[in-house]
Amino acid sequence: MTRAASLATRCGIDTVEIARIDRLLRESPRSDLERLFSAQELHESGDGPGRSASLAARFAAKEACVKLFPREAALGEIEPCDFAVARDAYGAPQAVIGPRAAPVLGRNRIRTIALSLTHDRINASAVALAVPERAKVPLAGRIIDRLLPIRRGVIVENLRRVFGAAVPDEEIERLAQAHYAHLWQLVGEFVVFRGLSDARKAAMVRVENHEALARALARNKGALVLTGHFGNWEVATIAGLNHFPQMRGRFHFLRRPIKPRWLDRLVAWRFRGAGFGVLSKRGSLDAILDRLAAGDIVVFTFDQHAGPPDGIEVDFFGHPAWTFKLARVRRQTRAALRGSAGDNRMRERRRRDPAQHARVQCDAREADPAPSRAVVLGAPAVEVVASTIAKQPNQGMRCAAQ
Repeated sequence: MTRAASLATRCGIDTVEIARIDRLLRESPRSDLERLFSAQELHESGDGPGRSASLAARFAAKEACVKLFPREAALGEIEPCDFAVARDAYGAPQAVIGPRAAPVLGRNRIRTIALSLTHDRINASAVALAVPERAKVPLAGRIIDRLLPIRRGVIVENLRRVFGAAVPDEEIERLAQAHYAHLWQLVGEFVVFRGLSDARKAAMVRVENHEALARALARNKGALVLTGHFGNWEVATIAGLNHFPQMRGRFHFLRRPIKPRWLDRLVAWRFRGAGFGVLSKRGSLDAILDRLAAGDIVVFTFDQHAGPPDGIEVDFFGHPAWTFKLARVRRQTRAALRGSAGDNRMRERRRRDPAQHARVQCDAREADPAPSRAVVLGAPAVEVVASTIAKQPNQGMRCAAQ
């Protein structure tokens, strides 16, 4: 806690009357208690006379955690039940961050929350300290930022769009430099990848939940796959296809041209050589329908900008953004709709497990029925992108603002 206190940027404090929790335990059914406390918290508090004091201290800790994020608490984005308290091997309290709270910590660049709990005969109190995340910047990122700061204004603007005033300028600077380092890594991997053996390429990627896509194709219809540019997207997709050679020629990516043109031609050539089809985002409806009618897969990278008439406006980190209209295609084809998330943290994964450089995951959830008009991909899809960007802000910052 001493080291955490020296790093902390925010502090939350709360006190709970033990008698209040004692009354709650006596008068509330088990189902209500389970909405306030985790199963582990209820188990660790025991059934003895200290149960009320133990749970009161834990509830004070939950309230203290919420107080670290007053804006999100006021908007109803987090509640005390989104946090829990566990004990480490030495009995010290540890904050457990729930699924709803994790994106909030990400957007505020908070790495973890340190806790201290105490109680007497009447009250239980807790202190929560927010320990900030600090981006690690490789040397390549600092050099590029100094000598070749391509689109730096856009990068900084997008970082501010994501984090607002919650993150200091020094961290925004480090994140911008980390983004340049990420680009340098992508270029290196893109160049080296072609010279690797098929076995080495396949070892770079783990494909999860591909059964969801197989079930969609078993209906003898095409499938629409939603994804985004995260990690080394170009390398991860090609390496992932090596796991399923029978699918060569059946994936078709809808993409817009990138600049410069020679790079766009190179990327398209590499994709076609790897067994992927490439469709332009403009004037390609007939081609998309043909591919879906043939039982193929059309991949939408929905973090690309798509202004009118190709796209529709959505709220993205409190700012307007434009993404693809998808329902028009789905309404005409009744194709199954699947989500996909790519995750590539090669540098970290090489240290932990050299064989697990990237992950490609298919979301098994079925989409809602197609609406009667053309609409955006949907709020859940946008939320997935926003959450991933908050977790990995060094990726994709150069082209989000349009």
